[in-house]
Amino acid sequence: MEKFWIHGIMPIQLLLVLVFTMILFVSVNYYLKKIGKGITKFGQAILIWLAAIFIFKFIVVPPLPSALVYTFMGLMSIVIFILVSADEQSWEEFKRPILNTLRSETGVYKNARIVTFAALPLLAGIGTYDFLKPKFEEPIELRTVHPAPPAAVDIETVDGKKQKFTLQTARNPFRIDDKGGYSDEVQVKYQNGNPWEKDAPQYLQYVREGGAIFFQNCHFCHGDNLNGRGMFAFAFNPIPANFTDAGTIAQLQETFVLWRVSKGGPGLPREGFPWASAMPPWEQHLTTDEIWKVILFEYWHTGYYPRTWD
Repeated sequence: MEKFWIHGIMPIQLLLVLVFTMILFVSVNYYLKKIGKGITKFGQAILIWLAAIFIFKFIVVPPLPSALVYTFMGLMSIVIFILVSADEQSWEEFKRPILNTLRSETGVYKNARIVTFAALPLLAGIGTYDFLKPKFEEPIELRTVHPAPPAAVDIETVDGKKQKFTLQTARNPFRIDDKGGYSDEVQVKYQNGNPWEKDAPQYLQYVREGGAIFFQNCHFCHGDNLNGRGMFAFAFNPIPANFTDAGTIAQLQETFVLWRVSKGGPGLPREGFPWASAMPPWEQHLTTDEIWKVILFEYWHTGYYPRTWD
């Protein structure tokens, strides 16, 4: 699976895989119908649902948090229900085996009803017990909000380029003044500027590009306002970082943020593991320049300034 799936929780990837799976099911069923052995609507729904949970639990890398799996499976159940109830004929075909089981007019359906009515309460009881029973395990490690970064980090991006950054000396190449040189003051100068003006200075143009990348990839979790309240945010525990909080990027150097964004949750050191970050390793989806621009945008949008080593 490592070679099949690009690492990271990517909504577009998930959507494409699920759509491909559904197309595959429809195609196979169409062929079976041609030879007189089509799968019933009820059978199709069950197979699609099982395929979805298999993808979420065993194909996606890194593994999805259980809360997010539950969220996705709830959405899949709604989608499947809409599909099977799209027309009256489809709905009648879907509910026929359910009604036959409830009526138990034949021996097969009678046995199916007995098994179903015995299994459902048992499974519900097991799940409830497992959820509610107290957990006495000690934490694996002490929690640290900002784990210590390495002295240097190798970043291999989606375009195949591999670069080594010494975190104490590296600088964001897009934090530049009007003359094209690195500047710690340029954000102060253009904090209230408009990145979408036609004659925006180069710094604000880079901010605009970083914003476009952010909203294409990051706002699903970190939110439109960078406050950690994106559409998927509450499927995680803990929820994604709130960049508008003074305790996050305002306390960090840009190089620290580069390291964390590039390596994601899988790149956390042991002392940071209990936070269970679900952030994907963005080096496998973006170039280094794109990551730098996103970081530039995050600081500009929140109004915070990166800490320096001085």
